[in-house]
Amino acid sequence: MRDIMINGEKLIIRRSKKSDAKDLVDYINSVAGETDYLSFGVGEFGMTVQQEEDFIENTSKKENALSLIAEINGKVVANLNFSGGARRRVSHVGEFGISVQKEYWGHGIGEELIRYLIDWCKSSGTIRKINLRARTDNARGIRLYKKLGFEEEGVLKRDLMVDGIFYDSLCMGLLID
Repeated sequence: MRDIMINGEKLIIRRSKKSDAKDLVDYINSVAGETDYLSFGVGEFGMTVQQEEDFIENTSKKENALSLIAEINGKVVANLNFSGGARRRVSHVGEFGISVQKEYWGHGIGEELIRYLIDWCKSSGTIRKINLRARTDNARGIRLYKKLGFEEEGVLKRDLMVDGIFYDSLCMGLLID
């Protein structure tokens, strides 16, 4: 658990618990409408509270998966999910998704979540590489990922389609040695 101050309020970053499921579903459905950089839009998340509880429980049992939330005054303001490969040959590498509530953009919360992930991966003894995909027009996100040591590895053409418009994704990776 990490404690950080954001505008005089205590930000707590910690692993998700089953009891967070309803708050997480509400949060994710809310942020879906705040940006087009996510892989889902309004009404597309599609997980029930029970499904989210199951996801959190299953994630907590895996040595190569992590589910984090960031909260202020008990309110979820950001989350990060990381999952490694299911088979032995790919269990050392995984990909993450991250979101931050728009009200808290620019306060370093995303950076803190990713730093937590990197530290966890280094101490895991399992994860040797972190992958991510970012829309190529997400300059702010790409700048953060590069700051944290991620390197560009390639571009996936037409990887996302939002409102009938195709967007390319930049594949990035960070080696954990």
